[in-house]
Amino acid sequence: MQPFDTLDGAILIDKPAGPTSHDIVDAIRRQFRIKKVGHCGTLDPNATGLLIIVLGRGTKLSEKLMSSDKVYEGTIKFGETTDSFDADGEVTGSQPVPPLTLELLNAEADKFVGDQMQLPPMVSAVKIKGVPLYKLARKGLEVERKERMIHIYTFRFTDYAEPFARFRVACTKGTYVRSLAHDLGQRLGCGAHLKTLRRAVSGKFDVADAIEFEEVMNLSPAELEKRVIPFLQLSRAE
Repeated sequence: MQPFDTLDGAILIDKPAGPTSHDIVDAIRRQFRIKKVGHCGTLDPNATGLLIIVLGRGTKLSEKLMSSDKVYEGTIKFGETTDSFDADGEVTGSQPVPPLTLELLNAEADKFVGDQMQLPPMVSAVKIKGVPLYKLARKGLEVERKERMIHIYTFRFTDYAEPFARFRVACTKGTYVRSLAHDLGQRLGCGAHLKTLRRAVSGKFDVADAIEFEEVMNLSPAELEKRVIPFLQLSRAE
């Protein structure tokens, strides 16, 4: 077997709001002149948190790492719906927020725990006949989508100050947290959308061990090497 290069592996990035996951990949590829760079699980542009960037032969482990369970933290705004189910979309409706408490919100959140079928939002990267849904949505089109099986392990609210509530959710890959926010708003009868989102955990990796993107871009190649999780260690990750 060909010896592993010091950059064959992965680096944990704390993604800022703004750039797309692809922007991060492209910037690292150009900055460090690495031919093969990828990421393990897209974060929406305004989402922050853990983004696993695979380098060199580490890209062969992308599918395995992407299949891991995730933990997210964020904020939901009640009383307002958007076409994308998050704060990036156009407002589609506004309703008064009923009296809500943490107890009531957590009682409703508990109903989402377990296996369920989830319909991907139109504004998403899911492809229909090779075309991402968000491109069709930009044209004002809405097409039939297939529901996906997901699993919610835990869904808990930690703070509520009308109309915002903070939450933490542990779920399987492919879960659209903004769909959870939208669906919860529909159940409560006032509508809701995802205001902020941060990925805290992906598999066995935690954002606490990640490096900020801006800091990565200021590293020397030698300093980057020290941050790389080696291929063999990465291959043993569950």
